[in-house]
Amino acid sequence: MRIRALFIAVVLTTGGAVFAAGPAAAAACSDVEVVVARGTGEPGNLGIIVGDPVFSAIERRLTGRTATSHAVDYPASVAANSPTDGNRALVSHVTGQAQACPAQRFVLVGYSQGANVVGNSLGTSSAGAAVGGPVVATLPASIEPRVSAVLVFGYPLRKLGRGITGTYAARTLDICADNDIVCDPDGSSVLAHLAYLGNADQAATFAVNRL
Repeated sequence: MRIRALFIAVVLTTGGAVFAAGPAAAAACSDVEVVVARGTGEPGNLGIIVGDPVFSAIERRLTGRTATSHAVDYPASVAANSPTDGNRALVSHVTGQAQACPAQRFVLVGYSQGANVVGNSLGTSSAGAAVGGPVVATLPASIEPRVSAVLVFGYPLRKLGRGITGTYAARTLDICADNDIVCDPDGSSVLAHLAYLGNADQAATFAVNRL
């Protein structure tokens, strides 16, 4: 864990090489799908810092309901096209999944660059933020009632004093650790940006209470 965390810190501060996740298998029609956009260079199935622990915590809290997960298939790199690729991939997947599974509800999760991907997909541009970009696709209005919760961690747009607004704001939990170099306007700590595993239970409780 320590080696992986240090690797991510190097990516964030130097723009080095990154891991890329492969495409996830098509999800069955569970009651809830947790769609996760991982952070820059973050290893793990859904991401070892946020996605994996949050999904596990959500599963533990669901009673009599099923959950599946989907890792947004995008570079999660420092390349200029990475956040826009993620934006397109998230919207494409959720739109297709919503059509295939008409009763399914969604929890959207994003960490660091992944938070930019989630925000963009909801219509909040991350252009000008670290590893951000313009909105290139948004979830259709018909799907909006089925997005039960939005969980963002270490959101780079927060560094600019902004966040998710509009329809989705009331169902969004936006967690920025004190002194996080990526999201806190006054932050300077890389380690603070790597500490969100400790917020998994808080985030899962927020999401499950809204399902």
